[in-house]
Amino acid sequence: MKILACVLALLALCTGGVSRLRAEMGGRERVAGFVPAEQGQSSEAGQDQMLQPGSRMVLGQGWIVQSSAKVPESGDVISTAAFHPEGWYPTAVPSTVLAALVRNSVYPNPDYGMNLRSIPGTAYPIGRNFSQIPMPQNSPFRCGWWYRTQFQLPSRTKGKQLWLHFHGINNSANVWLNGREVASSDQISGMYREYSFNVTQEALPGATNTLAVEVFPPTPRDLSITFVDWMPLPPDKDMGIYRKVFLTASGPVDLRHAQVNAHPDLPSLDEAHLTLAADVANATDRPIDGVLKVRIGFIAVSQSLRLAGGESRRVVFDPQHFPQLNISHPRIWWPYLYGPQNLYHAEMELDVSGQVSARASVQFGIREITSSLDSQNHRIFYVNGRKILIRGAGWAPDMLLRWSAQKQEAELQYVRDMHLNTVRLEGKLLTDRFYNLCDRYGILVMAGWCCCSHWERWRSWEAADYTIAGESLRDQIRRLRNHPCMLVWLYGSDNAPPPQAEAVYLEGLKKYHWPNPSIASASSQNTVGAGWTGVKMTGPYGYVGPSYWELDQRHGGAFGFNTETSPGPAIPELASLKEMFPPSRLWPINDFWNDHTGGGVFGNLNVYNQALDGRYGKATSLEDYVEKAQVMDYEGERAMFEAYGRNKYTSTGVIQWMLNSGWPSLIWNLYDYYLRPGGGYYGTKEACEPLHVQYSYDDHSIVVVNSYDKLFQNYQVTAEVLNLDMARKFARKAALDISPDSATRVFNIPGLPGLSATYFVRLALKAPSGRIVSRNFYWLSTHPDEFDWHDSRWYDTPLKSYADLTGLEKLPKVKLKVSSRHQTQGSEGGEIVSVKNPSSSLAFFVHLEVLKGKGGEDVHPILWQDNDFELVPGETRKVAATYRQLELGGAQPVVSVTGWNVEPTD
Repeated sequence: MKILACVLALLALCTGGVSRLRAEMGGRERVAGFVPAEQGQSSEAGQDQMLQPGSRMVLGQGWIVQSSAKVPESGDVISTAAFHPEGWYPTAVPSTVLAALVRNSVYPNPDYGMNLRSIPGTAYPIGRNFSQIPMPQNSPFRCGWWYRTQFQLPSRTKGKQLWLHFHGINNSANVWLNGREVASSDQISGMYREYSFNVTQEALPGATNTLAVEVFPPTPRDLSITFVDWMPLPPDKDMGIYRKVFLTASGPVDLRHAQVNAHPDLPSLDEAHLTLAADVANATDRPIDGVLKVRIGFIAVSQSLRLAGGESRRVVFDPQHFPQLNISHPRIWWPYLYGPQNLYHAEMELDVSGQVSARASVQFGIREITSSLDSQNHRIFYVNGRKILIRGAGWAPDMLLRWSAQKQEAELQYVRDMHLNTVRLEGKLLTDRFYNLCDRYGILVMAGWCCCSHWERWRSWEAADYTIAGESLRDQIRRLRNHPCMLVWLYGSDNAPPPQAEAVYLEGLKKYHWPNPSIASASSQNTVGAGWTGVKMTGPYGYVGPSYWELDQRHGGAFGFNTETSPGPAIPELASLKEMFPPSRLWPINDFWNDHTGGGVFGNLNVYNQALDGRYGKATSLEDYVEKAQVMDYEGERAMFEAYGRNKYTSTGVIQWMLNSGWPSLIWNLYDYYLRPGGGYYGTKEACEPLHVQYSYDDHSIVVVNSYDKLFQNYQVTAEVLNLDMARKFARKAALDISPDSATRVFNIPGLPGLSATYFVRLALKAPSGRIVSRNFYWLSTHPDEFDWHDSRWYDTPLKSYADLTGLEKLPKVKLKVSSRHQTQGSEGGEIVSVKNPSSSLAFFVHLEVLKGKGGEDVHPILWQDNDFELVPGETRKVAATYRQLELGGAQPVVSVTGWNVEPTD
């Protein structure tokens, strides 16, 4: 029996059973998952900086990882210089385990084709909610994985208090430094907690230090991460160190969690009142006197304090006792399109015995965000006392939690370019740099916990879960509360927490001074602690025709605040499909495509494809399919955002599900994984422009939507109805004054005889000078989409019959005249492209690209002033593009012009 037991133990070790055995012997299994943020500086680069209070020594480079199943030694050995690792994999931190292994070519790129299936431990089918399923027996990620690094600690840190910080571990860990245990997995558990340990006794100033972290993966009973049905959770469940690790040094008293809470007077904004606060901690066992000083520009305040040995305290400067904190004529922070993004900096310094013991700094904005419920229980948000229609999309991190500073910024530039004002983070709480960029760009953030995982399995919560949930909230609120971009915190997702869990969250929001609104759920619910949420989560998520949003009065239509909804799949451009799939799997649609859709009812493109075939005609090739998909995606996204804009403030907000995708995907994104904008991107950009003319599918009205807080006088709207052959069937002009923050119906297009089955509506909004400030173009059918309203489901409303847009296939080929001028400014490159349609036919869905030399790859990311547009006979349009000059790779830029019926031209 002993021999058999030894054999079983060895098998368990080889298959990653260490953590399972650990769980059986010492409680439930714990695992750590790590979200890699932007790469930190090397420890060497941070040595001198670390000598100064308030600076960091980031431990970003020089790490190695290995499975604990292959390392028999324990942490007290691995964390010493005497240990000599063999066969470990080099990595940087942040990094998940699988990201490190892919980087070392242990496993193939999981983004390509069906490679993900080849990685041991992958859940099937790909779209399954893996967070709720135990790891397979054969998974190499069932056990713990070791992270190890060595760093030199300057000798001048001797006598300082030394602190080791972990800002994100998924999901639990044991930490060892120089042969001594700093913390165990009983102390480190929970993906969204942050940890700071005093390692003064363990650290070795003037010598090489060895840090070893044994990370354990999340189980279905852990408060970790899931991607539900929009992309796969990788086989390691994103276990690892996913945010930065760093060291700081302080004197006897440390200073943390600085906060500036600003309250401008409303509605005048003539004065603002600041409350400053920070936590101070005496790291010694003796009483200490000190002075906390704060400076904001020319404003300076200070406060003396005495701390008992080991005491921690929150120190507050309020405007009643410090009148300098009442600021006249403050520079106000506004969201994008509503005003400038003014930012302030507060510098804090704690002096003890005439020496600086600790420093902290915080960036903040002066603004006030509130919300209320209208008579229909719809939630309306206000920024600085002004109503704001929330138009945004849900953010997805990279599947392996790999962060690129450059990509992150490019994506937020895309958000602004589409005129969106909000991103939603459903349990995907990102790097500090992300929030700093949102502050700078004026992009509001809806943050909160995730659905469809242990976060919402309250019936099975134990005492430890309430503790971890409360401490996770504490740590996230502390790091987010200073960011002016933060709109709201959702402490529930698909569902609202029951009273016991809600009480934990509400107590934490109050205790840790959350200054913004909070909501119990992303769906319409009424809770004991907070009342009605005032939002809805009624779909749809699958394909619906463009008229849905104005016609529907019960589900996802344009009323209230829809926290996640979508017109369905989003097919990438052809170049991206070629990066996703092997050539032999590009066409026809096959299982490789299905692997890159979603889970459950979203596991294929059948409904979408039926609509595409029925509305635009069956695709005859991959190229034909992609072109028709871009047109349908443009039409779908434009319709959704326009409907919510027209109906404000009966509609109060809409979040497109989703903004992006964390792996190459065929559903729910406005631009693809490779940062190529598609039809949905340009349809969104068109719909959300701040001064916008649009057509209504339901009553055929022409509407001007103004998102500015400004009156526009003596403007003119023009509307034309054109047959397929460009024969004009209707034309009308109307003058109007456009009220601030309004949606104005100008006139209706009447029923018209003699229309072709597929026809067009062309709109323009002109300033008094005659300059066109908004234009729009619709392709419509005399046989509109017909919905089966009685069969509406949570994810779609089926179509009984399709709009007949097949006439578009009869458009004659058009050859355009194109010229382009390249220009550079600093690191930015750009093109100014002039495109003319010299023919007598419509040039439909004209698409521009910048290539890296003739026949080269397209430049992306890229910001086009306009794209996927029409040119009527004789029309010329000038369009600008900007991009990073480095994207050309030294090649000469070539502008490529294609389109639905456009002969390709360079």
